[in-house]
Amino acid sequence: MSGTARRYPTWLPWLLGFLTAIGPASIDMYLPAFPAIEASFGAPTGSAQITLASYFAGLAFGQISQGTLSDRFGRRGPIMVGTAIYALASVGAALSPSIFWLAIFRAISAFGGAAGSVIPRAMVRDLATGHEAAVMMSQLTLVLGVAPILAPSIGGAVLIFGSWRWIFWILAAYACTCCAVVYFLLPDTLPPEHRIALHPAQQLRRYAAILRDRWFLSHAAMACCASISFFAYLSGSSPVFIRGFGLSPSGYALLFGLCSVTLIANSQINARLVRRVGPSRVLRVVSRVHLCATALLALAAFWPQPSFYAVLAPLLVAVGCMGFLNPNTVVGALTHQAHQAGSASAVMGTGQFLLGAVGGLLVGFVSDGTPRGMAALMVLGSIGLVIADLLRPIATAPKPP
Repeated sequence: MSGTARRYPTWLPWLLGFLTAIGPASIDMYLPAFPAIEASFGAPTGSAQITLASYFAGLAFGQISQGTLSDRFGRRGPIMVGTAIYALASVGAALSPSIFWLAIFRAISAFGGAAGSVIPRAMVRDLATGHEAAVMMSQLTLVLGVAPILAPSIGGAVLIFGSWRWIFWILAAYACTCCAVVYFLLPDTLPPEHRIALHPAQQLRRYAAILRDRWFLSHAAMACCASISFFAYLSGSSPVFIRGFGLSPSGYALLFGLCSVTLIANSQINARLVRRVGPSRVLRVVSRVHLCATALLALAAFWPQPSFYAVLAPLLVAVGCMGFLNPNTVVGALTHQAHQAGSASAVMGTGQFLLGAVGGLLVGFVSDGTPRGMAALMVLGSIGLVIADLLRPIATAPKPP
């Protein structure tokens, strides 16, 4: 059984989705620009993936700090400060003189932008639990999913009319808009009496307690393994489809948007499905579907002459599975963490993006214009996803304390 912890405005999930969308927009908008970035700096093939890996690393370390800050100072302040840092670092990225400095500014922007990733998830846990939280997360995902559809198209259009540097000016303007939205519209969902000030040693003990929760650990492990697969797709799909299959940046943007539509549609199906069968059963089935899809993708990728459609079809299914995996793993992981939702969300996000950074680097190193490297990492993550699902507690989640 689930219930709503307190009432919230019906528009709040949409606003949280707008804030959280800064993360995928930061990634997806410049994916079509990878070849242009490498060409402008005279960098070797695969170098642009390093800037994406540095962004994932910045998100990982940013989340672990932003979650703690939000438990101490409330939700609004850290989001405003984080997005301001993001905006300034995006200006630095637009002015970068080399791919090294671009990677540095991407890491800094991710450190600040992590507030928009971790804190809205904690706010969902502040307001709702169980099935209600899963529905709220799915609403948030609907707004969040608009970014992967629009961002690559915006990036591709920028490349038609101007330099890739304009992408980062647009992102800086988006961050400034987020700051204004938070200041004027966003309520703080963590009352002052529920905020916790901890010394470093106490915070480490809190993280240790979170990691001893088997319910949290198993769901977080599922999210991390799914992230390996998803970030391998994010890092590897641009060179695969632009260099390997010869798509234009705008053509790649359309393909990327198609994958994103699949993810969004499934997130909305999930909102209805969890009311009937529960998040646990959804995770169990979808993790197997994801494994089958990535296995077929690997088979197509390692075929002597990979076919465009043989690669695209299982890739669509695998990416679409994230519409079920994302909301349900988050809700499951935070089920018992009401009193420290920010810290727990940060621990989970840190694991996801650290593995994403490693996956991005590996895809960059093995990038050869074929889908083999991307497919191999995706199936590896999917195997871990199923193993983590097998280690989940069998019983349904008890009521939160």
